[in-house]
Amino acid sequence: MRQNGKTTGAALALCTVLALALAPWHARAADSVDHGAAPSGNVTIAARFADMQPSGIVVLPDGSVILGFPRSAQDHSGPRLARLTPHADGRPDLTPYPDAATQARLVSPLGMTLDTRGRIWIVDEGTVAGSSASPRPALVMVDPTPGGEGVRILPLHAPAIRPDSHVNDVRIDLTHGRAGLAFITDTSMADHPAIVVVDLASGTARRILDADISTRATPGFAMEVDGQMHRFDLIHPAMGQGGADGIAISPDSSVLYWQPLSSRRLYSAPTALLGDPHATPAALAAGVHDEGETGVVDGMATAPDGSLYLTELERHAILHRATDGTLSMVAHDPRLIAPDGLALHGDTLWLTIGQWSRLPVFHNGQDRQERPWLLARIRLP
Repeated sequence: MRQNGKTTGAALALCTVLALALAPWHARAADSVDHGAAPSGNVTIAARFADMQPSGIVVLPDGSVILGFPRSAQDHSGPRLARLTPHADGRPDLTPYPDAATQARLVSPLGMTLDTRGRIWIVDEGTVAGSSASPRPALVMVDPTPGGEGVRILPLHAPAIRPDSHVNDVRIDLTHGRAGLAFITDTSMADHPAIVVVDLASGTARRILDADISTRATPGFAMEVDGQMHRFDLIHPAMGQGGADGIAISPDSSVLYWQPLSSRRLYSAPTALLGDPHATPAALAAGVHDEGETGVVDGMATAPDGSLYLTELERHAILHRATDGTLSMVAHDPRLIAPDGLALHGDTLWLTIGQWSRLPVFHNGQDRQERPWLLARIRLP
């Protein structure tokens, strides 16, 4: 009996193995996949734009969303700076901000930020698609506070600005200088990136960390874009690329963070050093701290605890960098194509979504952008 039982058991086991081996593929267990491939589920499309692409974004203390619509990649007839009233179906109502008259004073608003007094600061590229005129970049201040300063425009000139400059984003430090300092990333259209420091009292600007290792593209940098691998190439660019791009400042304004677009490393330095007009280039370079690897980053936002939120282009994601350097992913979604401007308001991140690497300039004149452009809202854990 025991022998028969063993024989029967062995036969059953053999039959089971044969059945699994001969079973059709659809009857077997599913193949293992990347557990992070599915969307995170906390991304909501707040607005869709058919005719113009948002880039810079701030959220005012009352929850108002202010968007900038640059004109350097494609011109448009809509507002250049606008307050958004979103609808449940994604239709955006846009009101020129702060008013219709101000629109004519803006050319191509790009990066934006709020200072600690509630004023909006905007980097204006000063150039329009199709125009042969030389760029006229500027730093623009809009004060929405009651009885505030209105609108102030600080033109940016040489030698702080080079012919190949591409002013990108800005952060404000009101703890140094008579009226504070602005730090602007110059991504550069060539290979001369830097940080531009603007004295807000006088409007004078100077260029620091010019082509420093912390502001330049990583040699040999390569990344994935739309399923294709591309390498940094100044002669034949095939993607959005460049030097110093994303920028953030600590809650107490003591530390500035930045990262080149064609890089995966984050850098920082004390604002007291960066803002010192007497600091030598050697002292400035020595004062930069390599904060380690992050991802391919564009937009940045600072949380009240000093941690950072970073857009991540390759992973279509938002990363969180804790104050100890720990990285985590708070959202990922295939619709986050080149996530761009980032604003934190309470437990929500607002995010403009660019399609910069789909521009005609990277594809022999073929426009690969897919309308509509999107504004996303991300619920944080």
